[in-house]
Amino acid sequence: HGDASTYPRLADVVGFHAPEHLLAFAEAVVTTQRDFGDRTSRKHARLKYTIDRMGLETFVAEIQRRADVTLQPSRAIVFEHSGDRPGWVQGFDGRWHLTVHLDSGRIVDDLAASQRSGLRAIAEIHQGEFRITPNQNLIIANVSEAARADIDALVTHHGLDGHVRHSGSRLAALACVALPTCPLAMAEAERYLPTFLDRFDAALATHGLAQDTIRVRITGCPNGCARPWLAEVGLIGKAPGRYNLYLGADIAGLRLNTLYRENLDEDAIFAALDPLFARYANERFDAEPFGDFVYRAGVFAVAEGAAA
Repeated sequence: HGDASTYPRLADVVGFHAPEHLLAFAEAVVTTQRDFGDRTSRKHARLKYTIDRMGLETFVAEIQRRADVTLQPSRAIVFEHSGDRPGWVQGFDGRWHLTVHLDSGRIVDDLAASQRSGLRAIAEIHQGEFRITPNQNLIIANVSEAARADIDALVTHHGLDGHVRHSGSRLAALACVALPTCPLAMAEAERYLPTFLDRFDAALATHGLAQDTIRVRITGCPNGCARPWLAEVGLIGKAPGRYNLYLGADIAGLRLNTLYRENLDEDAIFAALDPLFARYANERFDAEPFGDFVYRAGVFAVAEGAAA
């Protein structure tokens, strides 16, 4: 907070390469960061700062030199969202993949569910793989049609069926580990997320939005390990029990959000969100995500005027 030399940054699309060159370019990026990154300050030992310091054109030229491959022009791509696909999805080869939701990626046996025991039981019969996702979930991958019923039974028995029971907002939410594990944390995140989402879902239901998905991310500090800058509703810890509130990122991960209110406790957060939820319910376009509505409605200009 307050350090202008640190900042969130979107990625740049710089070109296309064939699949066989993937590892060469990955190694080129890693070694370029190793050789040109700022090793004197942990705050600046990030690839984004290296790119900005070198300049994008110089950085791309360097990774092409190291990979000994010239990037082709970028090809058209479309991201519909940046999340996972909860539940069963069939692959091109007919095999099935089940994405199960894990709160903040935590696998535990507790009074609510026996997820750890459940995954062990699934591992005893599963002939495919387990894959972790960048959104803190788990994919039980490459399941045959014949094995789906047995895995579904174990998933339900051990409380791994959150993809069926939870709201869309809960399935999309992320939090960093924060307190008590991370020494950089200023506020709770992972341990606070379930409680926050209970009130968040209730607030949405009040305005007839229970079936809508609004992407929430909470971190204990501005380092942003749960990517709060790309959330429709982002909370970034400022002090114990207090957060800066950011709004307005898009669901595809192509637009950063904007600071809306500073240093809020939980009641103040929902006091700020409630009128926006009311406006969203009444003024949104068909299928318009909350982040896009906030951006289009210009609430930041209103907020800035109120602050002044």
